[in-house]
Amino acid sequence: MTDIREFTVDIPQADLDDLAQRLARTRFTDELPGAGEDYGVPLDRVRELVERWRNGYDWRAWEKRLNAYPQFTTTIDGQNVHFLHVRSPEPDATPLILTHSWPGSVLDLFEVIGPLSDPRAHGGNPGDAFHLVIPSIPGFAFSGRTTEKGWNRYRVARAWAELMRRLGYERYGVHGNDAGSLISPEVGRVDPAHVTGVHVTQVFAFPSGDPAEFAELSSSDGPRVQFMQWWNENGGAHDKMQSLAPQTIAHALADSPVGQLAWSAQLLGSLDPDLLLTNVSIYWFTNTAGSAARLYFEDRHASAVPDGPTTVPLGLSNFKFDFQSVRRFAEREHANIVSWKYHDEGSHYSALDAPDTLVADIREFFRDR
Repeated sequence: MTDIREFTVDIPQADLDDLAQRLARTRFTDELPGAGEDYGVPLDRVRELVERWRNGYDWRAWEKRLNAYPQFTTTIDGQNVHFLHVRSPEPDATPLILTHSWPGSVLDLFEVIGPLSDPRAHGGNPGDAFHLVIPSIPGFAFSGRTTEKGWNRYRVARAWAELMRRLGYERYGVHGNDAGSLISPEVGRVDPAHVTGVHVTQVFAFPSGDPAEFAELSSSDGPRVQFMQWWNENGGAHDKMQSLAPQTIAHALADSPVGQLAWSAQLLGSLDPDLLLTNVSIYWFTNTAGSAARLYFEDRHASAVPDGPTTVPLGLSNFKFDFQSVRRFAEREHANIVSWKYHDEGSHYSALDAPDTLVADIREFFRDR
């Protein structure tokens, strides 16, 4: 079961027809006057997206874009794993595995594939080139649904180490965003002999409760801590629901494409509408909303959590409209932080809305590793 198989996205026309019929029969909810976004994704926004999904969106065009990249599947630890493998034209390029978000997909990384794999063609130094491996997290998208318990970030990390070994990469870097920022440091932990460094866009480290920890914070860290407090009290609805009762929401997501759309749009709403709809369509066609949600539950209930901080070199690129990481908290969990940057641009999906800055940071971080 270690063979690597070529893969092409080819959604049956019957599935597209079924989606169109379901969208035509949508029963929309009501909304309080003047509610805005206080209660969640506004009704007008959902209606607008549904109308575009029905009459202005072309899945086949996006399917063609996906298939422009070499794609493969392999079986690791009993689970199908789908991945893009984009080799650089530079023979000495650095291997790099990149992990996407929830509720995103490999589409998260589309804007950085060209500059990272072929810097010569994008005005960069060919010495900064990477061979890219971009997998779909088990349970997500074209990796298909998980079929047993235990697929948490630690097990995914072990699968990524095996994937890189299977592809013949002796030394490689790791990058991740969102769920990928949780998984990527664990790849360094499980495979330190082969991982040269880990680069992420968030470090999800929170206060320990020790008052001394706050005394050591800089003045600029104050707003970041306030954001964490806001997040714990008011945000993270998806995190809480999916970490506590993923099966409950899964029934709605599996049966209603508009339910899936609204559930994802609250986090993906800043993206180009067609990119948002493509992500939602991928989850819909693969029926993986429920299994993707289980990642949160599995993480919350992981029984064998590694002890102690990570030791592989870690770098952060933290963007303006994103979770705000605090280095003092991060140092408890990561003992070898070598790069820590804040940027005055970009969002949670910086690979899409600030790709040049992210690419520059990734190149710089791995240049001497």
